[in-house]
Parts: sequence; structure tokens; C-alpha cells
Amino acid sequence: MNNSIQKHAGSRYSTISMVQVAIFGAIICIMAFTPFLGYIPLGFTRATIIHIPVIIASLLMGPKKGGALGFLFGLTSFINNTVNPTVTSFVFTPFYNLGEFSGGIGSVVICFIPRILVGIVPFYVYKLVMRFVSEETKKKGVSGIGLVLAGISGALVNTLLVMNMIFLFFREAYAQANEVASSAVYTFILSVIGINGVPEAIVAGVLTLCIGKVLMKKNIRERLGF
Repeated sequence: MNNSIQKHAGSRYSTISMVQVAIFGAIICIMAFTPFLGYIPLGFTRATIIHIPVIIASLLMGPKKGGALGFLFGLTSFINNTVNPTVTSFVFTPFYNLGEFSGGIGSVVICFIPRILVGIVPFYVYKLVMRFVSEETKKKGVSGIGLVLAGISGALVNTLLVMNMIFLFFREAYAQANEVASSAVYTFILSVIGINGVPEAIVAGVLTLCIGKVLMKKNIRERLGF
């Protein structure tokens, strides 16, 4: 009897878990393939807010499911840069080239590894912050500072890894594609981080705080099955 109950509970939990992942996956796909919503073309690159649902999923469901949704984030980037390319899409897909500029295995690494980590790093950043907060905050189960830092870390791990891996794998090609001197390419990359990455990190911190403050409450999490 007990085994039957445990199996039923385990099956129900598994079903709820799959539904939760599917919902977040659907949000990511809708954002990714709706023009100017998830990926915003800026000519030399694309700004994105798709990391937001990945970060929230990481906090609610843990690093494994967060990492899986981060992989989906990377896959949408891979598809977008293959079928709807910009000048520098070769850094995200090996199936696109622009004249002498072409991608390779480095493109796959850049496209997926940073995005998978977006679903992993925020979880551990939040857990680390929760170790140092007051007992009252621990009882509530929600730390505003933790949410802000988790959001910022998720956005920055994406931007910093992507841009530095571009320098590592495609330094010369990226410089030529952007009509920048090879000697100045890292300065250009730093400007992209400042213009694109810093605002993304600020937005991620604010949105993670606003959304997380609601969804991370114990009673809300219990109702939603998290």
C-alpha cells in the first residue's frame, strides 16, 4: 500500500516537473522567435532578455533543469543565427559564413556553454547569499539582494563568456567583420560589454527581483508545485 502511494506521488511529482519545464521552455521559444522580443538586433550583435526566464527557472527548479533550459536558450540562438543571420552570426553557428568569415566548432562552444551556465550559476549565487542573510530572511525564503545578484550573475556570465570566447576563437574574423583593427578588437569587445552587457545585467537584476519576490515565496512555490 505504501509503495503504491509512493509510486503515485513520485509519478505526480514527475508530471508536474515536466509541465514546469515545458512552460518555461515555451516562454523561451516564444520570446526567441517573436521578432524584436527575445533577440533585439543591434547590427554588430543582438541584445537579449531570454536569459530572464532561464535565471528564474534556475532559482525555482535547480541547476539541472536550469541548465537544460539554458541549453534551449542556446539552441534558439543557434537557430536564429543560422536562418536569420547578422554580420557576426558566424560566431554562433558553423552553418553560416559571410565571404571569408565562417564559423566552426568554436561557434558551437560559444553558442551553448555560456547559455547553459546561465541556468546554473544564478542558483549557486543565490544559495551562497542565503547562507549569510538573517534568520528572519531565511524563514521568509526570499532575499532581495540574493535575487538581484542572481539576475546580474546570470546576465554577466552570458555576456562575459560569449565576448571573451569570441576573442579566443574568432579574434581576427570578428575584427574584420566589424571593420576594427586587430590590435583594437578587445577594446571593441569591451565597448560591446559596456554598451550591451551592462544594461542587460541591470535589467536582469531588476526583473529577477520583481518576478522572484513573488514566485520565490513559500506559499506561492507550494501552490505552483516548486
